[in-house]
Amino acid sequence: MRGVNTSCAHSGDVYVAVAGARAGADVVRAMYGRRLTRIDKGDGDFATAADVAAEKAILAVIRTARPDDAVLGEEGGRRGAADAARQWLVDPLCGTLNYATGALTVAVNVALRDGAAAVADPFSDEIFFTDGTTALVRHAGADTPLTPTPATCLVDVNLDPPFPSAPGFRAVDLLARPGFAAHFRPRVLSTSLALAWVAAGRRAAYVTDGGDLSGSVHFAAGIALCRAAGCVVTGIDGAPLGATGRGLVAAADAGTHARLMEAIGNGGREAPSAV
Repeated sequence: MRGVNTSCAHSGDVYVAVAGARAGADVVRAMYGRRLTRIDKGDGDFATAADVAAEKAILAVIRTARPDDAVLGEEGGRRGAADAARQWLVDPLCGTLNYATGALTVAVNVALRDGAAAVADPFSDEIFFTDGTTALVRHAGADTPLTPTPATCLVDVNLDPPFPSAPGFRAVDLLARPGFAAHFRPRVLSTSLALAWVAAGRRAAYVTDGGDLSGSVHFAAGIALCRAAGCVVTGIDGAPLGATGRGLVAAADAGTHARLMEAIGNGGREAPSAV
């Protein structure tokens, strides 16, 4: 991992990211277990009153600290000046279906595009954060550096539709491939909290299909964490994330990434260095 600055959460944009994520997490935790209004988004997707309330709490933090910045929120869309030089990406409750059914595996994501980011776990009271260079987790008032490792051999795979890369790639097929089963044990987790776990060494990797996820409100904060911690982050084709990107693979190290590329079907592509 790059040099550790344990005071990074007390200054500048990273303070805003951490404060925003904490504000959202406080709302999510407080509203847990209630009978919540659902807002239908179509195609089986929905938000709850907790999603909306958490986003409002996060926006209040950002507006107070950074009134000139734009915000792209999962629930409220884009706010702020169209020509704003900076934009925050906010997913107030990643794992809404989990939350609505009583599961605790959810995350609150706040990221400045190409800058600071924070991912809060409302139920473990952990906040994973980065200033873009250093990656740490705060728990019980103490900050600890994030250190990725493949030691667990656990790989979280997102099986939620849609599957834009099918039939060439289906995440569910990956689980049965010999190249995967020989090295890893799968877990299915429908929340981007899994990216924070990769950065923290609790998972060896995370795999999801999709298009360009680098600017996604769901994934931007987790991607920033993984990059700052020194993970290897690419698309499912091994290419860098970007406008033509396909999905996401975040791996603890180059060896893990190479094994996943081989299992996915990209064994001929050389594993890139950590980015």
